[in-house]
Parts: sequence; C-alpha cells; structure tokens
Amino acid sequence: KLCGYLNKLGIKGPIKTWKSRWFFYDENKCRLLYYRTAQDINPLGSIDLSSASFDCKMENGEGVFEIRTPSRAFILKAISKQAMMYWLQQLQMRRWEFCNSYMKNLKSNGVLSCSFAFVSYFVFTFVDVVDNEDFLPLVKTPTEAVGLKAASLPAPQTSTALQNISLKHPWTEIQNTVYNICGSKQLWGSNENVFSFEFQEHPESVDEQQEAEGEVKEETLEDGRVGPRLNWIRKARWMNSGFPGSEELSREKNSADKVSVLQQQILTLTEEVKSQKELVKLLHKALEAAQQEKRVSSIYLTAAEDKDRLELVRHKVRQIADLTSRLEALEQEKKELEQILTLRDSHIQELKEHVQLLMEKNHAKQEVIMTLTEQMARELSDPLQEANTITVETLYKQQEEIEHLKDDIDAYKTQNQFLNSEIHQVTRLWTSVAENEKSLLMKCACLQARNCQMESKYLTVLRKLQEAVPGLPNSHAELVKNLIQEALQWDVKEEGEEGFNLNSVSEYDEYGFMTVPDYEIEDWKLLAKIQALEIKSNKLRSQEIVEKPLRDRWNSIGELNPSAELKSLIRSGIPVEHRQRVWRWLASRHCSPVPGHYQRLLEQSRGTEHPACRQIELDLPRTLTNNKHFSSPTSQLIPRLRRVLLAFSWHNPAIGYCQGLNRLAAVALLVLEDEESAFWCLVYIVENLMPADYYSDTLITSQVDQRVFKDFLSEKLPRLMAHFERYRIDVSLITFNWFLVAFVDSLVSDILLRVWDAFLYEGTKVIFRYALAIFKYNEEEILRIHDSVEIYQYLRFFTRMITDGRKLMNIAFNDLNPFPMKLLRNRRSMHREELEAELCELEQIKAAYVKERAEQGP
Repeated sequence: KLCGYLNKLGIKGPIKTWKSRWFFYDENKCRLLYYRTAQDINPLGSIDLSSASFDCKMENGEGVFEIRTPSRAFILKAISKQAMMYWLQQLQMRRWEFCNSYMKNLKSNGVLSCSFAFVSYFVFTFVDVVDNEDFLPLVKTPTEAVGLKAASLPAPQTSTALQNISLKHPWTEIQNTVYNICGSKQLWGSNENVFSFEFQEHPESVDEQQEAEGEVKEETLEDGRVGPRLNWIRKARWMNSGFPGSEELSREKNSADKVSVLQQQILTLTEEVKSQKELVKLLHKALEAAQQEKRVSSIYLTAAEDKDRLELVRHKVRQIADLTSRLEALEQEKKELEQILTLRDSHIQELKEHVQLLMEKNHAKQEVIMTLTEQMARELSDPLQEANTITVETLYKQQEEIEHLKDDIDAYKTQNQFLNSEIHQVTRLWTSVAENEKSLLMKCACLQARNCQMESKYLTVLRKLQEAVPGLPNSHAELVKNLIQEALQWDVKEEGEEGFNLNSVSEYDEYGFMTVPDYEIEDWKLLAKIQALEIKSNKLRSQEIVEKPLRDRWNSIGELNPSAELKSLIRSGIPVEHRQRVWRWLASRHCSPVPGHYQRLLEQSRGTEHPACRQIELDLPRTLTNNKHFSSPTSQLIPRLRRVLLAFSWHNPAIGYCQGLNRLAAVALLVLEDEESAFWCLVYIVENLMPADYYSDTLITSQVDQRVFKDFLSEKLPRLMAHFERYRIDVSLITFNWFLVAFVDSLVSDILLRVWDAFLYEGTKVIFRYALAIFKYNEEEILRIHDSVEIYQYLRFFTRMITDGRKLMNIAFNDLNPFPMKLLRNRRSMHREELEAELCELEQIKAAYVKERAEQGP
C-alpha cells in the first residue's frame, strides 16, 4: 500500500508553515487522502490524482515536490530525496493504471464504438502496460518513511503542540481526537461516547491480529474514512502495547536503548497530552458559554410575570448594545492599527531599501579595499610565495565549487529524468484523449450526414404530397401545408431553443451566398431546402475521405507551376484558404497587371461620365441578389463593384459594358476581395479566356457557341437531344446565359466556384464540359417529362437540383471524354462562317426590303 508521512505546506489560514500529515492512496477513486496521524479515522482532505500533474524543482529544497490539480497546487515535502522520488514514481504509476482501467471500462461499455466502416480505423485502444521507457530507474522503497510499517512509528515532531492541528477542519480534529482517546482506554464502551463510534473487541491472540491484517490491508470507505476492520486492528495494536512502538521495545537488547526509546515515547505522549489539554480547554469554554445561555433561557422561561421577562429582555438588549459599542470601538481600533501597520510597513520598506543601498555601497567599498589590499600584498611579498599561496587557495576553492556543481548536476539530472517521464506520460494521455475525441467527432459527422439525408427524404415526401394537394380533402391539404411551413422553419426554431443543432444548415456560406434562397414560390422553397440538406450531407460524408486528403495535398504545394498534378487538383476544387492565392496567380500569369493603371482609370471615370454608366447603375441592384454582400443598395461591395465596372468600361472601349459583366466582376470581388485584383481578373476572363466578340453588341461568338453546344449535345447525349427535337425545345434559351456569365446564378455557390476554378485554368472548354454534364446528370428526369411546357418549367430550375458536386465533376471530366480542344476550335470556325453568311443574307434581304418600300413611296 502507498502510505506514509509527508510534510504539507499550508497555503491558507493564519498559519502558513509545514504540517506533518499521514497520506494514504485510495485505489478506487485515484485520490490521495491525508490525515493528521496514522491513527485518525476521518481524513482532513484529499487530492484528485486522475487529472493531476507532478513536478519537482531542485531550487525549492531537498525532498520538496508539487502536485498540481485543475483547482489548486499542493506542495509536499518528503524526509529525503529518495523518499520524494519514490512518492513521485509511485503516484505516476497509480495515475496511469487508473486512467488506463477507466478508458478500458468505457471501451467495454461501448462508449467508443462506431458502426461506420471508415471510422473504425480511428477508434482508440489503450495498451495494457506502460512502455518501459528508461527515463527514470525504479526507486527502492524507503521502508522507514513509506508503507504500513511507518504507521507504527511516531509522527514527525513539530515545534509547538498546536502547530500540527488543522484549523480548517476543527470538527474532524475533534472526532479523530475522541477516537484516539477512546482507542487508548479499555474502560470505554462501544456506545458510551457522544460521537457514537463503534469499536469491536480486540483479538485474543497475535495470530488473530495477523489474520485480520491479512484480510483488511488498508481498507477504505468511499467517503475517505478508514473501514471498521482497520480501526479494530489499530485499536488492538494500541491496547496490546499500551503505547505506540511497543514492538520496538521488545526487540531492544540493551537497557540503554530501552531507556532512550521510553524517553522518546514519553516526549511523544507529553506533546499529545498538551495538545489534548488545549482541545479540552476549548471545549470547556464552549460548554461554559452554552451553560450560561441555558441559565439565562431558564430564568426567562421560569419568570412568573411579564415585567420580569421584560426586564430580562431589556437587560439582554443593554448587553447587546454594550457589546455592539465595544465591537465598534474594536473595529475602529483595528482600522487605526491597520493604518499604523501600513505606515510602518511602508517605513520599513523604505528602511530596507536604504539599508540595501548602504549594503551595496559597503560591498563596493569592500571590494575596492580587497583589491587594493591584494595589490599591496603582491607588491610587498615574495612573488613565488604569493603565487604558491594563491594557487593553493584557488585550488581549494575550485574543488569546493566542483563538488557543489557535481551535486547540482546530479540533482538536475534526476529532475530532468522525472520531468521527461512526466511529459511522456501526460503526452500519451493527451494523445489518447485527442484520438478519442477525433473518433467521436467523425461519428458525429456521420450521424449529421445521415440526419440530413433523412430530413431531405422527409421534405421530398412533403413535396410529393404538395403536388397531390388538389386531390386531397381540405383537412388533409391543411395538414400538409402546416407540415411544409413547419419544416421550412426547423432551423430557426432549433437555433432558438438549443445551443447546438445536429444538422443545422447555416444561412450563408463562406462567401456570403444564401444556402437556402428565399423564393416566393413555396415549391421552390422546398426544393432549395432539400438541395441545401443534400449538399451538407455530401460534404459531411466526404469530409474525412476526400476533402481532408485533398486539403493536405494543397498544403504541401509551395510555388505554383503549371503541371498535370496541379490541373488535377484544380479540377477537384480549390480549398477556401487557397482559392484567393491560386486565382491571383492564374490572372497574373496570362494578364500582367500594369502598376497604377487601375488608379488612372478610376481618375478618368471620376472626371468624365462613361456612356455605360447609366446601364451599370441599373444592373448593380440586380447583381447576386442571393448574396448578403450585394443584396441591398447599402451593401459594402456595391461601391467597389461600381468602380471595377467603370474602370473596365474605360479600359476596353470596344466592349464598354455588357450585361453579364457585373456578375463576373462580383464573383471575382467575393473571392479576391481586392478591387484591383478583381479588375484584372475580369480583364483576364473577357480578353484572354473568352473568344473575341463574346461580349460585343452582336454577341456573335456567343451565338456560335450555342450552335457548337447543340452539336456536342447530339453527339454525347443523342437520346436527350432527340427528346428535345421531338417536343421542339430550344436549349439555347436556357444555356445562353450559362455561357455568357459562366453559370453564375445558375449553380449553387459550392459547385459554381469549383466550375470557376477549372474555368480560370483551362478556359471555355470547361463551360462546355459542365453544361453537358448538367444535362447528363438530370437526363433520366428530363426523359420522363412528355410535355413541352413542363420541360421548359423543369429546365428553369433543374440546375438547382444538383447536390453532388463530386458526381458532376466526374461526369464532366471522365464520362464525357474525349473532348479535344482542336475539335472545339474547328466547330467554332465552321459555325461562325455559317452564321456570318446568314447574317449577310439577312442584311441583303433587309436592304432589298427597305429599297422596295422606298420605291413604293408613302
């Protein structure tokens, strides 16, 4: 058993000194209980070791070490350095065994179990034994200071009788004292004391005592009290010996040794009697006060008339008033004394500073005198004799210093070994907790993903019921309507009622886009909510499997250079923390920014109004209305967007401004944040990525791309194109805006920004890939519709039904291969010639018509 006497430094109360305490380790709760003596029944306090750390500093003195808990720090002192290291090593081992067994119990109870396959790898498992790191060799047990044998030895002596008494636990001290007195007198019965302690008869023989000791072995109760069987053993020892240490007396052979032992025991008992007398005096004073109060109460109760009682009450009131006035006088005197004490302290401090200054001056003068004396001695004495004397003295001093330094080195080596073992063990515990937390967070993410899926399915069922409302009775239709309204307000209710929402969908994403757009049509609201839940579910499921490895690969990339690996990473999507850097690199690689050019354009726009200024002002309020940074005229990015568009209109007079450029510039502003960077990104898109005349007045290249897209749609998705031709669907009415603004306001923000990542790196071919992928993603749904009006209605919002960005990316870059750029250029050239021929023919027809009308006259 881990037990023994240690000195504990009292840090509270009027007395701050070392107090001897008997410490005992409770294995069940990993606590270190401490008593005044080994014979006490009730502990004075306890130290929780399960979350404690240990430290020893050589500068604190020999045998001093610390136990730090989250609530406070305990400073203890052992009798020797060996005893200190033994206590520290044993406490480390006990703490590790308790934490290890505790986590094993959690694991066996299924707290750490996880039913998902990809989480099972991270489930934490504890090792059964501590690795044998050779930080600190095992310390031999100091039997004279630790263990059950130390309980039979007298407690360490203190300077005064009351110094070792705990003033914070008077009731516990009284109970322990009464218990010890009862245990030392055989005449006391088991039920004759006021504290109702239960004592059993002592064993009839030594064998029974040894048997009881073998069964008990320091048994403790949950509240820290020593068990009845251990009390019985201690009592038996006391009764059989008559005083502690009788076994030592029987072993002594020399009479002189016996006398010395008896003298030591007499001193011990004398100190104990003194402390007991002090305690009895305190109890007598308390008893006299209680008896006096009882007599006064009896007189008051036995008074025959009300006058007598009233006189007693008045007498009490006078006494209270007298005591109150005396208390006030004492308080006033206390305040005056405190002021005097403060003044004296300040005066003493000044005197100390003055004395310190004088001592420093004196020390400096002594050094000067010593230097001059040595110099004079060197001049007067024989040089050889002087050298020999100095050499001997120097060698002696150096040897002493070397011995001291060796002792310090040994002490610091021991301290370093222990601290290394403590750091290693605490690090292992922290790693264990961190891995356990990681596995629980992953399990929580899986539950969140599953919950999002269930909620999405529920909303899908509600939508189906909503479509069938016209055929339902009024009561059922009203119920469906209420369920839909309640489902649309789930997040608001849960955020108001609880601090944590398992599957809450945040109102805005990282760039300020609304995750659930506020549509006026209720059916569209349901679709937006379903899509937001599906996107969140996909993110949670792919967070550890896909997103984390991808983010690690991005973190490992230093300087950006074009490569196949970088192309693959950009196609997979750029993480938020790297997107700004990559976009700036892409824009500056093809379009070198001219220093000061943007500022000159702004000065020009302030001095002269551009013809497109009016159209820009009209389009600003209609830019990205589902983004909080552009949703109102007072939004913070509206003035920046205005300046970027005006600067571009002066930079490129051939285009000036075209509807759609506001959306391109707005997305660039959201990601790049800086106005000038957004301006050069817009220049890069319009002048480098897009073909010429894409944003001209005739939009001729935009029309060419629509014809090219129809060709690719016929080749890659022939069934879908045939379906469109059958019902006379012109897909360019839907896709024209996709190509003009690169899917802005068509795809959700998460998928949109991934499309832009690849678009800025590879060019317009990415727009063709993703446009075809969108139709392929929803091909089966479109083929089920057999009405042209319903097809057009579905195509208006079907891009908002795309929730799995990874699936769309795989379709665009894998399922649609091959997709050579050379083929795209040839198709553009062919359709441009055809379109120009058609436009020329139209111009001729128009000219002939105008000429014919002119000849006919009015």
